[in-house]
Amino acid sequence: MTGGIGTGGDIVVVGGSVAAVTAADALRQHGHEGSITVVSEERHAPYVRPPLSKGMLKGTETPESVFISPLRADVDFRTGSRAVGLDRGRRRVLLDGGEELPYDGLVVASGARARRLRPYDPQAGDAGELVVRDLDDAVRLRAIFAEAASLIVVGGGFLGMEIASTARGLGLDVTVVDQDPPLVRQFGAFLAEHMTRAALDEGVRLVRAPGGVELPGDGRPTAVRTSEGELLEADVVVSAVGDLPNVEWLADAGLGGPAGLLVDERCRVAPGIVAAGDVVARVSERTGRPRRSPHWGSAIAQARSAAMALLMGDEAPAYRPSPYYWTEQWGLDIKVCGEIMPGSTLNILTGSLEARSALIQWTRDGAPVAAATVNHRTPLAKLRKIATTP
Repeated sequence: MTGGIGTGGDIVVVGGSVAAVTAADALRQHGHEGSITVVSEERHAPYVRPPLSKGMLKGTETPESVFISPLRADVDFRTGSRAVGLDRGRRRVLLDGGEELPYDGLVVASGARARRLRPYDPQAGDAGELVVRDLDDAVRLRAIFAEAASLIVVGGGFLGMEIASTARGLGLDVTVVDQDPPLVRQFGAFLAEHMTRAALDEGVRLVRAPGGVELPGDGRPTAVRTSEGELLEADVVVSAVGDLPNVEWLADAGLGGPAGLLVDERCRVAPGIVAAGDVVARVSERTGRPRRSPHWGSAIAQARSAAMALLMGDEAPAYRPSPYYWTEQWGLDIKVCGEIMPGSTLNILTGSLEARSALIQWTRDGAPVAAATVNHRTPLAKLRKIATTP
């Protein structure tokens, strides 16, 4: 890959997420004068997802509060338009209504969808498996919680524990079921243990199911059966078992796979095609395997890099990952910069986890790899510095 498309020509952005919106805005900021068309299969204007499992689900935020500021007037944003294919030879994005959008440059920001335990039935609506991935999911589940007394969350990861915390705060009896100990992959064993203890202190029941679970019966699930045969029942069951990159529409073009859409160091996929957000996979320098980083901060940074690379090609600066993510659960406001690697050493710089207020740094082989705050006000710039400076 060498040169970019320059500041003219038609650009199509597939997706309606923060990555898509950021990419469109960055293209204008860097001088693109041609048309920009953003196509999103959602019926809503662009919105941010982090509040969906917290304030939106709790009822302290309204649906209107999560919408992003309107796109620039010189960007054509189309809702309810789903990309179903890509003709790379003719440079056309194929839409479900039969329309074909020509492009000189393409930004793939088609995101990811919730992974489910049952085959997905789009006609089931409220009678189907419940997940929290988009705004409609959060609005639907908030109404269901108002009529429920008990909840089972399948999945003790980032999202699952946030849903559990929100539901417990609303007064529901909550059980979390997972194959592994909650939150270890995201936060490391030591911090995850304290987060789990906070959940237990709130009265949550944690169930290990090493062999996995199934959702028995038809319609909306009200029970979970573990591979060991235990049947757990509740008014509501929510699946929070990860997500799947939306790459199927790219299959005939020879792009994408189960791991996502592989990009280079400038978020480029192929000549004239870049990508950003939850759909993106990059080869990990540590493991050598493709890996996605489905976080809000990554989506924004990738979108900016992808826009510059589309216009400037090899002259664009390389994308430098700087992971940043946060969670609110069990009375803990936690922000993390960097990557908490297996085998890293945790050092508490200020405060204590027992007091639920701390500034933490992780090191590996003597070098900092991550930093976090737990109910501790620290500017983001300082937290990033702690994550990288001995």
